[in-house]
Amino acid sequence: MLQSLQQRFGEKLRASDGEIGHVRDFYFDDKNWNVRYLVADTGHWLAGRLVLISPQAFGHLYPEGKVLLVNLTRQQIEDSPSIDRHKPVSRQHEEEYHRYYGYNYYAEGMPLWGLASYPVIVPPPPAKTNKQSAGDSHLRSAMELTEYSVEANDGTVGEIIDFLIDGRTWMIREVVVECGHWYAGNKVIVPTEKISRINYELRTVHVDSTKQAFSTASEQHHQTKTSPR
Repeated sequence: MLQSLQQRFGEKLRASDGEIGHVRDFYFDDKNWNVRYLVADTGHWLAGRLVLISPQAFGHLYPEGKVLLVNLTRQQIEDSPSIDRHKPVSRQHEEEYHRYYGYNYYAEGMPLWGLASYPVIVPPPPAKTNKQSAGDSHLRSAMELTEYSVEANDGTVGEIIDFLIDGRTWMIREVVVECGHWYAGNKVIVPTEKISRINYELRTVHVDSTKQAFSTASEQHHQTKTSPR
C-alpha cells in the first residue's frame, strides 16, 4: 500500500531515548525516485538545527503512525552530518548564483526556502575542488517540488500536491496532481515512470500524456484510482 508523503510533513520523530523533533522535508534522487534522506527539524532541542536521517534508520512506514520511530539515539542524531553536506541541487545552484552576483547568502541553520526575510552572512570563497563530484547532483527536495506545474504534451494540466511512497522500499512510485479548474479541481495519480523530465528553473514537471487523458482520468477519479495513459 502506497502512502502520502505530504501527510508525513510535521510528524513527530522519536529516537530510542527521547523525542528529536519533527519531519521537515524529504530529499529524493530524481533519477530513480528513491528517498535518500528525511530532513528532521530538531526544534528547541538543537536550537532549530536541521539534520539528515537515512531511511535505513526507520524501517517500514506505517500509515496510521502519529510518531515516526528512529532506530538511533539522540547523541547519534546530534552527531549526524550537517545538512549543508547533502543539499538539493536547486539550493547548490542558488548559492552559486548568489555567490557569483554577490547577493545575500544563506545564514547557517536557516530554513532552506524563502530566506529573503532572514539575516544573511557573506559566503566563504568557493573551494578549489571539483564541486560536482562532491555534491549530490540529483538530490531534490520533495517540499520544493510540491506545487510545481504539471505539463502534458499539449499544455498545462495542474500542479503536484503530493507524492505516494512505498513504505517498505522508500521509493516514490506516484505523484498526485491536482488538475486545474477545467477539471473541477479533481486529483489524478501519475506513475513516476510517466514523468519525462523536470525543469527546475521553470518549476514544471513534464508528463508523457495528453490533456484529454488527464481529463478522462479526472472524470473517473471518484470511481477508481486512475492514471493518464
